[in-house]
Amino acid sequence: MGESFAFLAAFSFGCANVMVKKGTKPNSIDNGTFLSILITFFLAGVIALGRGMVKGWVIFTAEGIGWFVIAGILTAFIGRILLFKSIQHLGSVRASAIKRLNPLFAVLIGIFFLHESLNTWSILGIIFIFGSSVVLMYESFIVAKKNNKNVHASKQAKAGDGWFIRLKTIASFSYVYGVISAFAYAIGYVVRKEGLDEMPDPYVGTMVGAFVGILVFLILSLFQKRYRQSIQSTFSSFQPWLFGAGIATSMGQILYFAALSQSGVSQVAVIASTDVIFTLFLSSLVFKTHEGITKTVIYASITAMVGAGLIALG
Repeated sequence: MGESFAFLAAFSFGCANVMVKKGTKPNSIDNGTFLSILITFFLAGVIALGRGMVKGWVIFTAEGIGWFVIAGILTAFIGRILLFKSIQHLGSVRASAIKRLNPLFAVLIGIFFLHESLNTWSILGIIFIFGSSVVLMYESFIVAKKNNKNVHASKQAKAGDGWFIRLKTIASFSYVYGVISAFAYAIGYVVRKEGLDEMPDPYVGTMVGAFVGILVFLILSLFQKRYRQSIQSTFSSFQPWLFGAGIATSMGQILYFAALSQSGVSQVAVIASTDVIFTLFLSSLVFKTHEGITKTVIYASITAMVGAGLIALG
C-alpha cells in the first residue's frame, strides 16, 4: 500500500508542476504560491483533526512545535515560493529535474552536519544529478546567448541596457530559484524529521508549517507590493489552474507522508522521484504546455530521476 501511495504522490506532484506552468506566464504577478499554502493548511488541518478524533491526539511539545515552525519557513514558504517561481520561469519539466537536487543536498547535509558516511551508490547518484543539472543550465545558457544576439541585432536594446537585457535573457539565471528551493526543502525535511521524533504526527506538522508559511507571507505583504498583489489576486479572482495546482501539491504532500508511514524511506524516495517522468508526460501529451522540450531535457530528467534513485538505494 505504501508503494501505491508513493506513486500517487509522484503523480500529484507532476500534476501540480504542470498546472502551475499552465496557469502562469513569466510576467504573471500571482503564480499560486499563497493559494497553495492556504489549501495545504486546510487539507492538513482537516486530516489532523479527523485523525486526532479517531486515534487520539499527539502530545504537543514546545520543542516539536519549534522544529515544525522552522520546517514551515524552509519548506512551506522559501521552498515552495522558489519552486513555483522556477516552474513559472523555466517550465514544469526543467524545474522538476532541478528539484531532484533535493536528495543530493540531503546527502551532503548528512555528511557534513550529521556525520553520515558516503557510499558508492550515493556518489553515483550525486554525479548523475549534478551532471543533469549542469547540462540543463548549459543548454539554457546557449539558447539565451543566441536570443541575446538576436535582441542586439534587431537594434531594439537601448544604449547602456545591454547588461540588464543579458541578465534577463540568460535563462540559466532562473535556475537559481530551483537550486535554492531544493536546498531549502532538503534542510526542511531534516528539521521536520526532528519535529516528528518529538511529535509523531506528520499532518499536524504539515498544518503548523503551512500556518507559518501563511504568516510569513502576510508579514512580507506589509513591505512588498508583489506579496500584497498575490494575496489580493487569491481572493479577488478564481484561477482554476492555480487552484488545481494547490490541491495537487497538498495531496502530494499528504500522500507522501502516508507512504512513509507504511513503507521504507528509500522505497518511497525512489518511487516519488518518478514525478519527473509524470511531469514530462503530462506536459507534452496531456496538458500540452508547449515548453520546448528537447532531447537534452528528456535525457537530463531521466538521469536526474535515476540519480535520486541511486541516492535512495544508498
